[in-house]
Amino acid sequence: MLAFFDRLSAVDPNARNAVLTVIEGADFGDKCLLSAGKLLWERDEGGFFARNIDAIRSVDRGGTVEIDGQRVFCELPGRERQLVVCGGGHVSIPVIRIASMLGMPVTVLEDRPAFAENARDAGADRVICAPFEEGLMQIPGDADTFFVIVTRGHGSDVRCLDAISRKPHAYIGMIGSRRRVALVREHLVGQMGCDPAVIGGVHMPIGLDIGAQTPEEIAVAIMAEIIGVKSRSGRNAVWSKEMLKAINDPAARDIPKALATVVARRGSVPRGEGARMLVWPDGHALDTIGGGQMEHEVIQVACQRLRAGETTPCLQKFSLDAGAAAEDGMACGGEVTVLIEMIG
Repeated sequence: MLAFFDRLSAVDPNARNAVLTVIEGADFGDKCLLSAGKLLWERDEGGFFARNIDAIRSVDRGGTVEIDGQRVFCELPGRERQLVVCGGGHVSIPVIRIASMLGMPVTVLEDRPAFAENARDAGADRVICAPFEEGLMQIPGDADTFFVIVTRGHGSDVRCLDAISRKPHAYIGMIGSRRRVALVREHLVGQMGCDPAVIGGVHMPIGLDIGAQTPEEIAVAIMAEIIGVKSRSGRNAVWSKEMLKAINDPAARDIPKALATVVARRGSVPRGEGARMLVWPDGHALDTIGGGQMEHEVIQVACQRLRAGETTPCLQKFSLDAGAAAEDGMACGGEVTVLIEMIG
């Protein structure tokens, strides 16, 4: 498994990547990493996935599918999603704060020192105080980068959009009226030579149409739209930097650990498929699959297997029945299926 994480950490984030694990069938536990149609790693070399390479290349959504009569859990991993905000004015400040609450690292580009300082005070992880074109040269973009354009003027908005439209991205949104948006599209495609398909996909006017008026309301509309785009992307696996660092840490690679991943859910449960946590033999854990009694039981099972020296994966179902749900403050119960894999 350590070789898997080495490959996962180095994979091109802009490629079409997939992690697939057999969770039911004769090849239970077999796992692979696919990138740009190529098998980069397979637990059982020449096994299930090599035999079914055409089928796994066709997977385009996360979740459970059936391949050759066996149930396979599919993840389309992305890197940590990040937000890049062009502009440090009144709208960007609540956008920064909401994104930070959602756990998205935020980079702000602003050419006015005072407004750049306001962005730092609001909690931006990185602030680049420079002309927008220069700042954007420091942002390569990728399939998990979300761009928000809310500068102080039409000219800088257009320059930002021109530069950003030529970068890999998950989302581009630009503030402005519908009339202004139409003029921008015509200018960028007709005079600047931008790809009409890319410009046509830009969210402008930015944000969900909820009648937002104040900067805070506009920020809510923007972040709600970003959440929707993220959820529809099909990239259901985000491996946190902290988890990959903990697994790949050279000083701790020999310490056995267990990876617990939610692979199925039914009813009301705290988190969805793809939620994961890392568990050590002493019971401490990194990240969460939902908390409460259910998570406690998963940690107990993982610790028991680690202490027993188990090396094979297992699949466990955990119920949040009415009693447990009530104790955890939930309105109703559900059931999660968790895959527990040994690392190290």
